[in-house]
Amino acid sequence: MDLRHFRLDEQAQGTFSEEREEYERDYARLIQSPAFRRLQGKSQVFGAGSGDYYRTRLTHSLEVSQIARETARRMNKQYPFLAAREHPGLVLDADVVECASLAHDLGHPPFGHKGEEVLNHLLAEQYGLKYEGNAQNFRILMFLEKRAGSGSGLDLTAAVLLAINKYPYSLEEEGRLKGVYGMEWEQGIGMIRERWGMQAGCSTLEAQLMDLCDDIAYSTHDIEDGIRAGKIQMNRTFFESDRLVDNLVEEIVNDHGNSDVGWDQIDIKAMVQRVLGEYLAQWEAIYAVNGREESRTRREMKARWVSTFAARVGIIDDTARSWRKVTFVKDGEQDLELLRTMEILKKLAWVTLIKDFRVQRLQKRSEIMLRQLWDSFIVPEQGRLILPPDWVESYRRHGHEWTWPRLVADYISGMTDAYAEKVYSELFASKSGSIYEMD
Repeated sequence: MDLRHFRLDEQAQGTFSEEREEYERDYARLIQSPAFRRLQGKSQVFGAGSGDYYRTRLTHSLEVSQIARETARRMNKQYPFLAAREHPGLVLDADVVECASLAHDLGHPPFGHKGEEVLNHLLAEQYGLKYEGNAQNFRILMFLEKRAGSGSGLDLTAAVLLAINKYPYSLEEEGRLKGVYGMEWEQGIGMIRERWGMQAGCSTLEAQLMDLCDDIAYSTHDIEDGIRAGKIQMNRTFFESDRLVDNLVEEIVNDHGNSDVGWDQIDIKAMVQRVLGEYLAQWEAIYAVNGREESRTRREMKARWVSTFAARVGIIDDTARSWRKVTFVKDGEQDLELLRTMEILKKLAWVTLIKDFRVQRLQKRSEIMLRQLWDSFIVPEQGRLILPPDWVESYRRHGHEWTWPRLVADYISGMTDAYAEKVYSELFASKSGSIYEMD
């Protein structure tokens, strides 16, 4: 059997065209799943439904998949060793990367990262459990989503599952903040990695490419939305503000997950000032060429930066792990300068959008709603009366495998922003929903 085509539930055949490739079946299962459709109602930066322009988790995922697919195609022409398929994890199949990109955010709860933070706190504080968006991906894909005849969720191929797995660890390991829940690790991801002969801590090339293209999208598209919303002002007063520069430096210094790009080798403040200055100068030049039309300038800036980043994605030897690494490459070596530039742009979006006091007010409101929803469902005797019957029945069948608090976290995390507000209003506001509405 092809290790990359292996499925955890091979008995589930369903109805499909024999002419379709395995990864085409995965693609169809993903885009036709309720979990994928719900991404249209989940926040990216601005609340879903806050405008007809701003990105949601759905449009973000589509954009990541487009960048990743085209980059994979280019890299297959650039690196002959990929054609040898010397190891199942050292392959870059454009179809697999596209599927992984579409699925990489399925586990995000309503209200963005604030929702993830709240659910994790509630589970950890009261029950010693964890909630983590990347881990929730696999709970959805391998269990919560339903296919006729399958007990393994969407039953995706091993190649796609490992391409989604950018944190190749079990969350049961001491000190792990990101990874895969224990059940999904033991019953699927860990087993597949063992069959493939994956080294501990190493991700497939496809997972690495998906992850990098996700960062490319964050550092370009979120800034475009921020400019459109007026949170990022394209003038010297804004870009040369000591407060902005100091906030960016603080975020970089406090982000211990990005220490491998060599921040200790440079003057961080000087680089932040240089990158901001060059970004504004580029904007001013394009703005003049485009007849001082802001919307065209925004789109052109975004397109140029996506092209700059995507064109520099390459593969180098990871000698420390005897593996290979997908990263920005210049003259055959890792381009730390470009990696740091991307991180500065990501932090620019973070400090001007997420940390904006109005956004923080919305996040506080969402925290209050999620906590009160949790309190309403968490006592089983009360919760089973106000949860949809199919969720209660699912718990009755599978309660020996997972706890009631995990069920409640699954239910709340699957909500869109609007649905969470609807249920909250039915329970706590004066406006009640109709009993004839379908949940």
